[in-house]
Amino acid sequence: MIIKKYTDVDIAQHRLTNGKNTPMNTNNLALQDLVAPDGVCFGCGSKNTNGLRIKSYWDTDNLHVVMTHLPDDRYVGWPSLVYGGLISCLIDCHSNWTAMANHYRNEDREIGTLPRIDCVTGTLGVKYIKPTPLGVPLILKARIEGEVKRATRVLCEVYAGDILTALGDSIFVRVNVGHLAKTAHKD
Repeated sequence: MIIKKYTDVDIAQHRLTNGKNTPMNTNNLALQDLVAPDGVCFGCGSKNTNGLRIKSYWDTDNLHVVMTHLPDDRYVGWPSLVYGGLISCLIDCHSNWTAMANHYRNEDREIGTLPRIDCVTGTLGVKYIKPTPLGVPLILKARIEGEVKRATRVLCEVYAGDILTALGDSIFVRVNVGHLAKTAHKD
């Protein structure tokens, strides 16, 4: 089996489009950098120096949102295998960005325009298909299943090279972050 090593150039080829093959993202910025450059989430926050800082991009097929991630040895589960919790974290954050990007597209808006669109995880489903090896770039490919609505279903595939290792089937709920923060600490 030949495993392709993915580079930043490969990742950069996943350009944002508005569904009409016209670039929305001429600077080749990730969704996270366009919408939340000050984000602090462990998985996707650009400002979280201890986090994963994943970067998600529209695929050239204008249907999927894609990302790559090369887990380091801190994320070992069994010897030479990726910890399953990391895989679920990647699915969670990447799928959330897939939902948000599709909300922008559904409203015919440029990614990152105001008012900002935010979603949170309603349910997170992960099915582990095969062991995921360390030392291989993981490719995540996610899309909306059904309609874009307040609670949107996202399907996500995780590949180690060209081997499917996990599937995500989750629901992401559009929220008002200000309201969410106010209600988070109430009894």
